Amino acid sequence: MNRHPLAVIAGPTASGKSAAAIDLARRIGGTIVNADSAQVYRDLRVLTARPDPAEEASVPHRLFGHVDGTDTGHSAARWAAEARDVLAQAWAQGRVPILVGGTGLYLRTLLDGIAPVPPIDAGVRAAVRAMPVAAAHAALTREDPAAAARLHPHDTTRVARALEVVRSTGQPLAHWQARREGGIGGAVRLAAAVLLPQRAALATAIDARAAAMLDGGAADEAAALLARPDLPADAPIRRAIGVAPLAAWRAGGLTREAALADLRLQTRRYAKRQATWFRHQTASWLALEERCLIGPALETLLSVQG
Repeated sequence: MNRHPLAVIAGPTASGKSAAAIDLARRIGGTIVNADSAQVYRDLRVLTARPDPAEEASVPHRLFGHVDGTDTGHSAARWAAEARDVLAQAWAQGRVPILVGGTGLYLRTLLDGIAPVPPIDAGVRAAVRAMPVAAAHAALTREDPAAAARLHPHDTTRVARALEVVRSTGQPLAHWQARREGGIGGAVRLAAAVLLPQRAALATAIDARAAAMLDGGAADEAAALLARPDLPADAPIRRAIGVAPLAAWRAGGLTREAALADLRLQTRRYAKRQATWFRHQTASWLALEERCLIGPALETLLSVQG
């Protein structure tokens, strides 16, 4: 079967994905496609570590900063639909699309498909979302014990999702997840690298980048975002790492040092969760434990054209 080539460079934040992707794109005539759930928003270029304008101009970049912060409807399913269109355009132009990002749910949705969960009843959703997480987890333990055992009791978003699905559809979330639809994994020639630097090296990179973000105007971005009168209270962008402490610093509620420490801590914790996900979910991909191996990874990815 003649399958379209598709490259993926994934891994935790600050692992060197963007630089590796630009290098690869220059070598093979690639189009870089964002697969990071924070970098889709245009409001926070610095704070989400989006490529700067010069980098974006050096090779084609797609799906970066194309969603307004007031948009509360962006999701993994919507991104996957957008990505399918962008990939088709790249292939039509004779270019190799290179998916780059650390949002595993985005990549899994595009490659493996999405669970065909029916629309959730609005009344059920409102009732579930109004519950304290402890009460929601207790209810989930009764109604979908397998999901309750799998999820952390304080994971508000996932606990609520599992509970609203079982209540609205009469079936547990696992039932729908086993029937994934729309994945393109079987229709492409995939060459993927997961960049997994050693923990100490990644922490050093995170700390340095956090300081550079503050010097580069990230706090001004956060303050401007939260000052928007049209920003909904439930806008996902409000939960972007660093928004709260940096806005608090700008408002005088935190010192610069405290805001920077918070940003570094949140980012390290996020990177740890990302690394754990990729180690467990992408066993068939090329896992790289050291940043010094990015070179060989790129050589492997070049084979997508072979």
